[in-house]
Amino acid sequence: MFKRTLTALLAAFALAGCSGGNSTATNEQTLRIATEGAYAPFNHTNADSTLGGFDVDITHELCARMAVECQISAQDWDGIIPALKGGKFDAIISAMSVTPERSEQVAFSEPYYSNSLVFLARQDSAFDPNNASDIAGAKIAAQGSTISSQWLEATHPNAKAQLYNTLDNAFLDLGNGRADAMVADLLPALTWLGSDLGKNFTIKGAPIDINDHFAIAVNPEDAELLAKFNQALADIKADGTYDKLVTEHFGEMAANTSK
Repeated sequence: MFKRTLTALLAAFALAGCSGGNSTATNEQTLRIATEGAYAPFNHTNADSTLGGFDVDITHELCARMAVECQISAQDWDGIIPALKGGKFDAIISAMSVTPERSEQVAFSEPYYSNSLVFLARQDSAFDPNNASDIAGAKIAAQGSTISSQWLEATHPNAKAQLYNTLDNAFLDLGNGRADAMVADLLPALTWLGSDLGKNFTIKGAPIDINDHFAIAVNPEDAELLAKFNQALADIKADGTYDKLVTEHFGEMAANTSK
């Protein structure tokens, strides 16, 4: 189904190029973009059920540069790659880490964000992530099927890992004392620490650099669409739009570490 959509989309690009200006035909094309809608500050669902966050805003910018409409929909994390491969979506823009396992199923764009992991625990907790016995003896929360849980299970196989279907549920159990600590991406962790539930918690130890990069995922056969995304990413980085969005969502310091 998407091959027909992509063919029409590329034809519209060609028409726009031949006309020497923006063609209204390109605006009739719609890319269907999946995001989780539950991973603030990258993507979240607002009280009115609309979607917001960095992933959503960067998606709108990329689609504008590609001269196409974009329809962004929330999709549960565990089903997000199957939904792409099943033809429900044309791309995933949802803070998705590039991993060898995922690269066997999807094609990734150039990275659009570099991520690090952190441990969280109560401020008055003696939990020390540099102490292997502390990790082995603690109930550690993480969102399942993410780079956080994969890193935890691979690096600390003796840890008492508690995996959750959403990040919010993992934070909820940590905040309510049903977990001793948690491993999570840095920016979502900082966002949660600013909430009422997270106010008595803190980052334990230093951020963990695991060479983790977020990228856009498309089906492997959609090489031309992937090239369009890569060009649009290059364009928004070149003209300062990317840095503006990073600063707007994450602050000045993040703009220096996100590339």
